[in-house]
Amino acid sequence: MRHKVAGYKLGRNTAHRRSLLRNLVTAVIVEERIETTVPKAKAARPIVEKMITLGKRGDLSARRQAASYLMTDEALVKLFDTIGPRFGDREGGYTRVIRTGWNKGDGADKAFLELLGSEKVLDEKREKRAEIRAKKAAEAKKAMEDAEAQAQHDGGVEPVKDEDKKE
Repeated sequence: MRHKVAGYKLGRNTAHRRSLLRNLVTAVIVEERIETTVPKAKAARPIVEKMITLGKRGDLSARRQAASYLMTDEALVKLFDTIGPRFGDREGGYTRVIRTGWNKGDGADKAFLELLGSEKVLDEKREKRAEIRAKKAAEAKKAMEDAEAQAQHDGGVEPVKDEDKKE
């Protein structure tokens, strides 16, 4: 029995578990919201909270401690420049775990691990994606029209109408 033993083993050996958690924590800091299994989210949550506390401290020692754990420089910069100041007046509780459903294949419970206040950032990302999608659709439509006009001009073939496409 594992009496008084803290933490989650997650079915991995020590090195694999450490790598998994480092990657999850880095992803949460960069993306502000990730979908993973519930045990992984619960295991990563305290580490994310500690990283944010380091980001709030903001001194050189804290920056080096965070750099030794996080996987990318992008995550380090975001932690100390945006996330740390965002939670400056808050005393803990920077993350939430929201259960979403389960995997179809193995039935594992899924959850979002997200930072509080990430809704604004996620909405901005959605808007950017929608703009890019609309721009690509407009470019594709224009290219199709140009191609039809070119084909009509070269071969004297009439452009295909919508009624003809249905048949």
